[in-house]
Amino acid sequence: MQTVAGEQAWCVVVPHHARAASLARRRLAADLADLDAELVDTARAVVSELVGNAVQHARPLPGGVVLVSWRIEEDVLRVRVTDGGGPGVPRLQKVGPDALRGRGLSIVASLAHRWGVAPHGIGTCVWAELRRVG
Repeated sequence: MQTVAGEQAWCVVVPHHARAASLARRRLAADLADLDAELVDTARAVVSELVGNAVQHARPLPGGVVLVSWRIEEDVLRVRVTDGGGPGVPRLQKVGPDALRGRGLSIVASLAHRWGVAPHGIGTCVWAELRRVG
């Protein structure tokens, strides 16, 4: 954990592998155990979707990894997942009610106050902001 003037930040490197989302969720929950349980559950769901998308649709960063970080700043919990980029920019998909895939970013958009995509060095960062209460 890093602390700067009232901010707290954490970072974890997970393998570009199916188990990555589970590893990131557990670490996030442990690091944020002192926060509101509902906020932590929401953050876990967002991290799970973003890491799952990174593993499924993007290349890994050098070393075969994905970088996951979270930061508390005032009333916002910011979550970031950085991968090696993919064939396209992550975006919301329109899917039918029977589709088995394609809802990840829609889930993130419904849970987050804001979210977005930004280039990051040799990869792509997908981020989400969750509002803290209290």
